[in-house]
Amino acid sequence: MTANEKTIATFETRIRQMILRFQQLKKENQQLVEAVKKNEQDLKDLQAKLDQQQSDYQSLKMAKMIEITDGDLSGAKERLSKLIRDVNKCIAILSDENQ
Repeated sequence: MTANEKTIATFETRIRQMILRFQQLKKENQQLVEAVKKNEQDLKDLQAKLDQQQSDYQSLKMAKMIEITDGDLSGAKERLSKLIRDVNKCIAILSDENQ
């Protein structure tokens, strides 16, 4: 084997090695692209879930505020009714005393 043939054989071997390495890297790149797409989809799903949870939380807060407001309103009405009854009793007692 001459020096030129040896050089060509070495060159061919290196080219084959580079082709194999290229194919490996191409396959790895494809796997990484698929992983990125999956992660992006997972991120979108989680973002949608977070948005839904935030919406549910806001609705719950609003419902709780309305519940508290209604409770306060009912309590206030009850206290006002009791005060009116007490005032009416006092008026009745004063009316009986003046007659």
